[in-house]
Amino acid sequence: MKQWTVPAAVTAANNEITAEFGDFLGGILIRRGIVTLDSARAFFGCDSLSDPMLMSDMRQAVEMVRSAIDEDKRITVFGDYDCDGVCSTVMLYSYLEAQGADVDFYIPDRSEGFGMSVAALEKIAANGTELVITVDNGISAVKEAEFLKSKGVELLITDHHQPNASLPECGACVDPNRADDPSPFKDLCGAGVVLKLLIALEEDEDFVLESYADLAAVATVGDVVPLKGENRYIVQRGLDNIRNEQNAGLTALIKSARCHIEDISSNDLAFRICPRINAAGRIANAEKAVRLLLCEDDADTAGRLAEELELLNNKRKTAENKILEDVQKQTAEDPGILKERVIVLAGEGWHHGVIGIVCSKILEKYDKPVVMISNENGKARGSVRSIEGFSVHKMLMECSAPLTMFGGHPRSGGFSLSADKIGEFTKLIHKYAREYYPKMPLPSVTADMEATCADLTVDSVKLLSRIEPCGERNPVPQFLLRSCTVKSKRAMKDGLYTSFDVEAGGATLRTITFKVPFDRFIPNVGDKIDMIATAEINEYNGKARAELRLVDYRPADFREDRFIAASRVYEEICRGEGCDNRLAPRVIPQSREELMKIYDLVKMSGGKRTAEDLAKFDGSVNYCMLRITLDAFAEAKMVELGEDCTPKILPVTEKRDLFAEGLLFELNKQFKG
Repeated sequence: MKQWTVPAAVTAANNEITAEFGDFLGGILIRRGIVTLDSARAFFGCDSLSDPMLMSDMRQAVEMVRSAIDEDKRITVFGDYDCDGVCSTVMLYSYLEAQGADVDFYIPDRSEGFGMSVAALEKIAANGTELVITVDNGISAVKEAEFLKSKGVELLITDHHQPNASLPECGACVDPNRADDPSPFKDLCGAGVVLKLLIALEEDEDFVLESYADLAAVATVGDVVPLKGENRYIVQRGLDNIRNEQNAGLTALIKSARCHIEDISSNDLAFRICPRINAAGRIANAEKAVRLLLCEDDADTAGRLAEELELLNNKRKTAENKILEDVQKQTAEDPGILKERVIVLAGEGWHHGVIGIVCSKILEKYDKPVVMISNENGKARGSVRSIEGFSVHKMLMECSAPLTMFGGHPRSGGFSLSADKIGEFTKLIHKYAREYYPKMPLPSVTADMEATCADLTVDSVKLLSRIEPCGERNPVPQFLLRSCTVKSKRAMKDGLYTSFDVEAGGATLRTITFKVPFDRFIPNVGDKIDMIATAEINEYNGKARAELRLVDYRPADFREDRFIAASRVYEEICRGEGCDNRLAPRVIPQSREELMKIYDLVKMSGGKRTAEDLAKFDGSVNYCMLRITLDAFAEAKMVELGEDCTPKILPVTEKRDLFAEGLLFELNKQFKG
């Protein structure tokens, strides 16, 4: 259950912005903080990158690269195994090779950890390398820089991560997030920094963008940096390049992902292209992805390597599904795991390359911070993903006693520890969450503005294309539509998806959801619902029409505050934290009539409604009371609680007084006392 929010318009800017962009598009811009024409021009009008020479150490970096090429020094590009690191490596390696440099590249295996290591550098130095250039890493490699210096190997760092108090000792360190860096744009990914280096080397921005913006765009989307300012421009230029099919490897990858190259979008990059590049580093070694993207004009080799990446991506999905199955078994055996403030899960032999992805999926499903730990041969590694307002980095800092290594950002992080410390670490996490977050931050879904179906015309929806490319901190616009009447509904793809028509404001629009199967879509024809949706244009047989893509829905005028309060009380009771005795009669069943009402509700649902949906669409049932009653029914083997707490009636073999023993007896005794 998410909170719904709609930012208020900044009325002082209405005249200026809406006069230029109209009420519809202007209203969206205002609610996103673009409240002056100057800020609107900055958003829409970025048509070049800032001077790379403004970046600290860029001049020294250019001199180091040019000198190494002129003196025929052996150069190693040291990359990383994620999408940004792979694309950055390909960009710099291919440029240096085209300049006639003696160059190779090194990307560590995921088991080696992030960034440079002395073990890897020993191999590189032994191979005769005289200059190491990092891409997408290196800013924290103080010890590794000292090692290279001791071996007489030069080091040039290009990175975008936050630096520590002390920078590594090296010939040049190019990172827009250095405290002394005066460049105006700080949100570049690793490939964006490499792009700036190449422009500084070539002194020709347009040539470099024509050659490398496609890979920089993939990396920018894949690394989830804000799609604003220069990043937005990089992705725009990159998508144009991709549509012209300039890189055979990238083209083969796009085709294997079944994307339409002529109208490829940032969404395609995020959800179809980047995961395939990442799969190489997660399941095998990222070098395979590098080799693919280096196939600039070898279509046959590119096709073969793209097929291999597709197989790795399928293996990644298989590994994910195996972990998700294990998680489902764990939570079925111990439902209390899901009722904690932070969900902590551990398993034997979970593939450490994919637990981060699974973490994100569980976070999306339960809207709680998630910690996943993989134990292998006594050594454990973990990933963390979190919601807004709950800092992963702060949690790891406070709970670091059992950890051998950790690092993180506000929303994600990773760590390692001895397997025999998992229990201790889990207790520390729950203690930390209880002490620092007695009330956890609430997940939310945000609409840009309220609208009716009449507002979302073909002409108005077409205006939304001006906001593209969309991504991190520039999301696809979402609209809140209140009191929509369901006019019809139908199953799609054998009931896997749902299509329905809604009317609001005197107009009717078709709405599609790929997340709610037809038999779980509750509203009937004639019901009124509130919904948040995106809008798009569907063209068929030469005719264009506006359509909606459902994000979330609920009954019209639903009281989310009551629902959220009841949900919190239920979890507090489950965790043994109790509740106000005055609340007990409203949240704990007191009579057989209350039990029968909920039993009949479950029976009518036919085992196809989650507890949340039962409570949302029957306003007379308090969610906390519903959940406690279902737990009591499950204890008495009257119902079976499936995934997402979907109750299903079981045959009753004997009658039992639920108030005489078990859960309800204990709760009523506790709170009456």
